[in-house]
Amino acid sequence: MEQTQRYDTVVIGGGQAGLSVGYHLKKQGRSFVILDASRQVGDSWRRRWDSLRLYSPAFRDGLPGMPFPAPKNTYPTKDEMGDYLQAYATQFALPVKPDTPVEALNKENGQYVAVTADRCFIADNVVVATGVFRKPYTPSFAGELDPRITQLHSNDYRDPSQLQDGLVLVVGASHSGSDLAHEASASHDVVLSGPDTGQLPVPIESRRGRVGFRMLVFAGTHILTVDTPVGRKMRPHVRHGGGPLLRYRRKELRAAGVERVVGHTTGVERGRPVLSDGRVVEARNVIWCTGFRPDFSWIHFPFEVGDDGFPVQYRGAAASSPGLYFAGLPFLHSFTSMFITGAGRDAERIATQIGREREPLVWNGRLDEPAGADAR
Repeated sequence: MEQTQRYDTVVIGGGQAGLSVGYHLKKQGRSFVILDASRQVGDSWRRRWDSLRLYSPAFRDGLPGMPFPAPKNTYPTKDEMGDYLQAYATQFALPVKPDTPVEALNKENGQYVAVTADRCFIADNVVVATGVFRKPYTPSFAGELDPRITQLHSNDYRDPSQLQDGLVLVVGASHSGSDLAHEASASHDVVLSGPDTGQLPVPIESRRGRVGFRMLVFAGTHILTVDTPVGRKMRPHVRHGGGPLLRYRRKELRAAGVERVVGHTTGVERGRPVLSDGRVVEARNVIWCTGFRPDFSWIHFPFEVGDDGFPVQYRGAAASSPGLYFAGLPFLHSFTSMFITGAGRDAERIATQIGREREPLVWNGRLDEPAGADAR
């Protein structure tokens, strides 16, 4: 029999955005639960490619209330980030329910209903913190490539052992594309195609790079926001064009022997990928670093979506459906929304807005049954 549990707020997604929201909700004494599809907290990071390291130094990688436990100028691995998130949830006793994917989000009688395989979670507020890594995007012509070509999306790439001998075409030249092209170049000839998204002017792990990153965070927090003309102009480029090169810039790619082609991969000819200049690439492998597309098809009630496919919201709040909030979106409010350091800032604003709506329910000490649940 399907069980029903009631909370003031349901947070869907237990990554850095969802945990940050939970931290601030707990400070308010609110009744809430965090539903996460992964087997354990942090798995969304652990599943990414093996050599991934964060682009921000450790002193910028902590969430509210808990610094990242590493020397401040080091760059954590993806597994270290996953372990940190798990430790964070434990440290603050956040009510995370792992292995609980939400199959549908409904709205009934003014309340939100998150439906999982065996229970329903009813709440006055819901925070969708699932991020954008749900629907990997590859162009429609990918299926026309010769089946003997190995194709991997960056979401499924782990290490070069997945590649066969021969040329590698990396499609998408933002920071993830440059990372994977650089790694593959140690054992393969590599062509990296995609529009130029810019680059950090100095090496990210140098002293000047760390100073530059501080400046980037300042600008991304206070200047590049949806409240400024320059921020609004940049937002669509960040959401669909990718961010600038960070760890491996043009110089590092050239030194590694990566052939950089500034232009799109546009189609297929004789089973081979074709670039925008008409060149047919004799690739044996294609790595699609073409990003992800937002997927909110599991939300089964009307809410406003912009032309870019992202929910229309301001500081996380969707005015089209009061009580509905979004966290963890790229450029949610500012450029730094995509950084770990921006997750806590956005989360605090969301929790503050929730706190203004109504008096909180108070925990009765049991994780699965907030006080007053049977009276609502």
